[in-house]
Order: sequence, then structure tokens, then C-alpha cells
Amino acid sequence: MNPFLKQHRASAGIRASLAVAVFFVAAGAARAETITMASTTSTEQSGLFSHLLPAFKKASDIDVKVVAVGTGQAIDMAKRGDADVLFVHDTAAEEKFVAEGFSARRYPVMYNDFVLVGPQADPVAAKGGDIVAALKKIAAANAPFVSRGDKSGTDAAERRLWTQTGVAEAGQPVPNERKGTGYKECGCGMGPALNIAASSGAYVLADRGTWLSFKNRAGLAVLVEGDKRLFNQYGVMVVSPAKFPSLNSQGAQKFVDWVISPAGQQTIAAYKIGGEQLFFPNALSN
Repeated sequence: MNPFLKQHRASAGIRASLAVAVFFVAAGAARAETITMASTTSTEQSGLFSHLLPAFKKASDIDVKVVAVGTGQAIDMAKRGDADVLFVHDTAAEEKFVAEGFSARRYPVMYNDFVLVGPQADPVAAKGGDIVAALKKIAAANAPFVSRGDKSGTDAAERRLWTQTGVAEAGQPVPNERKGTGYKECGCGMGPALNIAASSGAYVLADRGTWLSFKNRAGLAVLVEGDKRLFNQYGVMVVSPAKFPSLNSQGAQKFVDWVISPAGQQTIAAYKIGGEQLFFPNALSN
């Protein structure tokens, strides 16, 4: 064969191989789509996302990077345009987020409930089905109480419950000193708050999901549950592409569409610890 022709064919083959390689690298890059989710410590520390997000990845080929902080911090993060999707549990704050134009719509996703956890001996006799009565007893006895104090959804729920105790004027926030000398804010997530309560024999308001996945229970037990005021609803929102055009709003909407679909809702319902379901999907009923 003509040496020049042989060299030409070899060069053509190399160029073809490189073109194929570039094509597959580009295709792989196109498939490696990622969204950032601002969410709460309860969804992360309960183990839900370790169960939920691989199923979404399988259905969509989209990776989800989760930043788990208190609900207030998660909302602030989304307001700065640092997240594509918001998944939290403070309905009033979520509705305000939408009203301010940071999202077009809030979607209910699932619910569980809060529980009052405390020492099994229950020195103030808080046990029962009335959370407000229990908080009154804790304050009157100056019993140790760990508050998250981190502007989370749990913290917001706790503050609403304290306002119903009548230890402050109607419509006014309850000063910490009215909650008893044992009341302390840790400024921490749900897991660390439970650890502090376990080590100090304190009372603490917790979401049931994190409690069920919590290992270091020591002498703690659920003392108050079942009060309708302990209902805990979660919502999800796509952060506004009108405010933040650089966000992956299409990927975020794919997550929202999936998590409220029958497939996503069934995946949430299937997450259990010790045979006990942690979250109850309710997107399809809203």
C-alpha cells in the first residue's frame, strides 16, 4: 500500500476514534445532571433521603445534593438563589415564601407528627395526650428542656405551642424565662438536641421520624403524642427561575413531579424503621 495512503487512513482512524470518545464524554456529561435541595435536618437525619433519592436517581438520572439545615436557614438559602428546590416543614413560612414570589407553588408532600420526649421517670408528670398541659408542667417545675432554637420547622412548632400555654400575653412570643429556669436553647439540629436531652435527662420536642431513627435514647421515652396540635406537614417548592435564571428549575420540577407522583409517594410510604412507618404521603389527597 502507498505509505502516504496508509498514514492517511491511520490518521482518519485516530480522528474517528477521538470523535467517538468526545461524543460519549459529552453524552455522559449531559446525563450527569444535578440539583441542589435545601431541606431540613429531620428529613436527612431520619434517613428518608438515603431511601428516597436513589429511587429518584433511578427514575430520572438526576443527582440531588442535599444541604440539610433548619427550615428557616433552608428558606433563607433558597431566597438567596443557592438551591434549586426547597423541601421543608413550616407551612406558614412556606406560604410566605410563595407569596413573596420565590416560588410559583407549594406542593404538600407528606406528614408525620411531633412528640414530646423526656426521661422515662417523667418527674413532672408530663405524660398524656395534651402537649400544652405538659409544657405548663415543665415550666412550673423549672424542669430541664432542650429547645433547638435554630429557626427550624420544629423550633417554629415549639414556639407556637408555648404561646398556647398562657404564660405570656395573647399574640406575644413567650420569653424564655417564662418557660422555666431549665429551658435551654442549643442552636442545633434534631439529632444533637436529642443527644443533649439523653445525656441530661431533659425534655425535648422532636419530630417522630428523627426519634424513630435515633439510637442514643438512654433513659428517654415518648411522653406526649396524639395531640392534633402536633401534626407536622412537609411541603416542596421549585425556587423561582424568574428570580434566579441560572438555577436548574427544570431538574427541580422533575423532582417535585416525581415526589408527588404515585411512584414517589409509594417510595415515601415504604420507608420504615423496625417495621414502623416514619412519613405518610398525602400529596395525592390534596
